[in-house]
Amino acid sequence: MTVVTITIEAERAGERIDKALSIIEPEWSRTQISSWIQEGLVTVNGQDVKAKYKVKEGDVIEVDVPEPEPLEVIPENLDLDIVYEDQDVLVVNKPRGMVVHPAPGHMTGTLVNGLMYHCKDLSGINGILRPGIVHRIDKDTSGLLMVAKNDMAHTSLVEQLVNKTVTRKYTALVHGHIPHDKGTIDAPIGRDPKDRQKQAIVDNGKHAVTHFQVLERFGNYTLVECRLETGRTHQIRVHMNYIGYPLVGDPKYGPKKTIDFGGQVLHAGVLGFIHPRTGEYLEFETPLPEDFLTLLEKLREEG
Repeated sequence: MTVVTITIEAERAGERIDKALSIIEPEWSRTQISSWIQEGLVTVNGQDVKAKYKVKEGDVIEVDVPEPEPLEVIPENLDLDIVYEDQDVLVVNKPRGMVVHPAPGHMTGTLVNGLMYHCKDLSGINGILRPGIVHRIDKDTSGLLMVAKNDMAHTSLVEQLVNKTVTRKYTALVHGHIPHDKGTIDAPIGRDPKDRQKQAIVDNGKHAVTHFQVLERFGNYTLVECRLETGRTHQIRVHMNYIGYPLVGDPKYGPKKTIDFGGQVLHAGVLGFIHPRTGEYLEFETPLPEDFLTLLEKLREEG
C-alpha cells in the first residue's frame, strides 16, 4: 500500500469527501474512493468516515492506496483495428462476433485480450477483467469503442457519458417500413421481469432516449441511423423493438423469421468525445463492414 496525505484547502470545504478527493486526485474515481472508504482505507484526522462526510478546511486525509491487482488476462495478438491512439485514449473498431471483455466462458479472444497485447497501459478503475473499458457494445455489434489508457482519462470519459456529451451514432437495419423520416424514443429500460437475460421497457427502468433517422427503405426493411442520448444495455435493440421495428437478425429481441446474419445488423459508425487532456473535441467514423454492405446491396437488387 502507498499512503497519500492530503490537507483540505478552503475551496474544497463543504464538499463530500469522495467528490473532493476525485477533484484533488483526478486519477481516482468517486466509485474507487467510495470503495476505499468502505474498506477503511481512508481516514480524516485519524478517524474513519463515510463517503457522505463533508470535508472541512484543514482536514488531514490519509488514503492507503491499494496496490493494483495483478491482471490475469492473457494478452493475445488479435490484430486489432486501431483507429486512433495517444498517451491517454485509444479508439478501436471492434469486429462483429468479438466479446468486449473476459467473463466466465469467454476468457480468451476478447477485445481486452487484444488490448493487453497491443498496449501495456490501461486504466484499472473497472477491475482486472475490464481494464480500459469505459463503455461496451454487444458481441454481435461492430464498430467504434473508446478505451482509457489511464485512470484520469477513464474518469473524464465516464463523466462525459453521464453528462450525455459523447456522440454515438449507429446504423441499423430493422424489420418493417418506417413511414416517417425521423423520431425519438423516450422509454425507460430495465431488466425484463419475465426473462433475466433480456432488457425491457419497464416503469421503474433507467431513463433512456434514442433518436433515429431513416436513411433508406427496402420494402419490408428500413435502414436507420440511431443516435444515443443515453447508453443503456441493448438500448437500440429494445427501443426499436418497442416501437414495432425490431432489428434484423436480432436473436434476442427480433422475430423468429428474420434474415440469417449471425446476429443483429447493427454498426457503431460514429464516435465523438472531448479529449480528457487537451479539451479538444475528437470525432471518428468507420464505414459499414463488408457483410453489412453486401446485405444492403442484396436488398436493393431485390427491391
